[in-house]
Amino acid sequence: MAQIEAVGIKTFEAREGTKLVLAIEDAGIDILHRCGGNARCTTCRVEVVEGDAGEMNARERERLAREQELGPNTRLSCQVLIQGPLKVQVLRRLSETDMSDAGPRPDEALSAE
Repeated sequence: MAQIEAVGIKTFEAREGTKLVLAIEDAGIDILHRCGGNARCTTCRVEVVEGDAGEMNARERERLAREQELGPNTRLSCQVLIQGPLKVQVLRRLSETDMSDAGPRPDEALSAE
């Protein structure tokens, strides 16, 4: 188990190998994931404050490259597999929008698309 701190929200334990977005959601945090965890949007983005979120895959790198004004430690939580303790800032939450839901629940595994 790895300790995950969502800055200003809560600290929780998550199983290594779990998608970060699922761990955050399962901890009761209303993170957005409008594309269902397929690296097509950036609503599940987080800022990695501390810890190693691993290497970016090509899908994440290509999607983030299309955005402007993102911090250097911005990651798509749907593309991060937990491998140890992390401290993250959740950047988009359902409660801070006028949307009716967070989006379809992401799959457990990373898509090979």
